[in-house]
Amino acid sequence: MLAALSAVVLASGQAFACTPTHVWDGDGPIWCAEGPKIRLAGIAAREMDGTCKQGHPCPKASAIAARDRLVRLLGGAKGKARTGHILVSASAMRCVSNGSARGGRTAAWCTLPGTGDISCAMIRSGTVLRWDRYARGQCR
Repeated sequence: MLAALSAVVLASGQAFACTPTHVWDGDGPIWCAEGPKIRLAGIAAREMDGTCKQGHPCPKASAIAARDRLVRLLGGAKGKARTGHILVSASAMRCVSNGSARGGRTAAWCTLPGTGDISCAMIRSGTVLRWDRYARGQCR
C-alpha cells in the first residue's frame, strides 16, 4: 500500500493520514511515512533560494524562517537528509486532499492534534501568505 500511495496524487476530497518525516520549505512538500508527498493548501512561501514564483503571493519572511516554523510545528528538527530535507518526527496529521499540486504532490489541508490547521497556523506565524485562489474561505 505504501508504494501505491507514493506513486499517485490523492483525489480531491479524500481523507488520509500523514505522519510527517521530511520537510522541504514552508509550504511543502512534506513527506508522509504513509507515502504521499503533500503541499500545504491555501498558502504560499518563498522558494528555498529566496525567490517567489511569478503569480504567487510573496511573503516578506525568508524561506528559511518559514521552513523552520513549519518544522517547529511538526515537533522540531531531528536531522537533515542528504536531499536537504529537514527530518521531523511528528504525530500523524489528519489531511483532506485538495487535488494535485503538480510534481507528484497532493495539495492538502492538514490538522495536527494540539495545533489545529497547519496552513492557518503558518499564516498566523507571518512566515507565509494566504493564497486566496486556493484558500477557498479557510484561514480567515
